Amino acid sequence: MPHSHIVSSFDDDLNQLRGKIVEMAELVAKQFSDAEQALTKKDLKLATLVRETDLVVDQYEQDIEKSAIELIAIRSPLADDLREIISAIKISNALERIGDYAKNLSKRVVVLNETDNFEANTSVITQMIEIVNMMNQDVIEAYTNKASEKAISVWTRDIVVDNLYESLFRELLTYMMENPEYITPATHLLFVAKNIERAGDHLTNIAELIYYIVEGVPLEMVRPKGDNSSETNVEFTG
Repeated sequence: MPHSHIVSSFDDDLNQLRGKIVEMAELVAKQFSDAEQALTKKDLKLATLVRETDLVVDQYEQDIEKSAIELIAIRSPLADDLREIISAIKISNALERIGDYAKNLSKRVVVLNETDNFEANTSVITQMIEIVNMMNQDVIEAYTNKASEKAISVWTRDIVVDNLYESLFRELLTYMMENPEYITPATHLLFVAKNIERAGDHLTNIAELIYYIVEGVPLEMVRPKGDNSSETNVEFTG
C-alpha cells in the first residue's frame, strides 16, 4: 500500500530527527559537565576539549535544521507533526547556545588558573553547574518520553539557579569593593556565573517547547525568576 509506505517513511524520518536532538542534548550535557571539571580541577586540556566540542555541537544544529526543513518541504506535515518539527529547530538553537556557554566557561579556566589567592565562595559555581546539569539530563528524559510533568519540573527549577547567581553576584561585588586586587578574578567568576545562569534560562525554554510538543498548547504559567542583579545598586565608600 503506497500510502502506508509513505506514512512509515515519514515516521522513520521524524524518529531520525528526534534521535539527532537527543544526541545533541547528550553531547551538550557532557560538554557542560566537562566545563565544570575543567573549572574545578583547573584542567587546561579538558578546557581545550570543551572548546573543540563546540564545533561538533554547531554541526548538529545545522544538520537538525536542514533535516527539519527538508521534512517540512517534502512531507508537508500537519498539526502535531508540524509543531514537533518546528520545535525541534528551536530546541537545537537553544542547545547550541548552551554549548556556547560551556565553551565560554572553559575560556575562563586559563585566567582563573593563574589566581591562587582569591578566596571567594566558588562552591556556588559548582552548585549552579550541578543543577544545570541535572536540568539538562531531565530535559532529555522529558523530550524522549514526551513527559510534560518532567518538563515543568525543569522549568520551575531555574529559579534556584537564579537565586544562587544573585547571591554570588552580591558576594563578588563586596570582594571587589573591599579588595581592588580581586577585581579581575571576581569579574571572570561573574562571567562564569552569568553563563551558567543563561544556560539555565535556555533549558527552561526547551522545557516550554517540550510541554508545547506534548500538550499542544503553550505553557501559560508565569516563569519564576530570582535574578535581580540588574537592579542592584552599588555604593562605593571611602
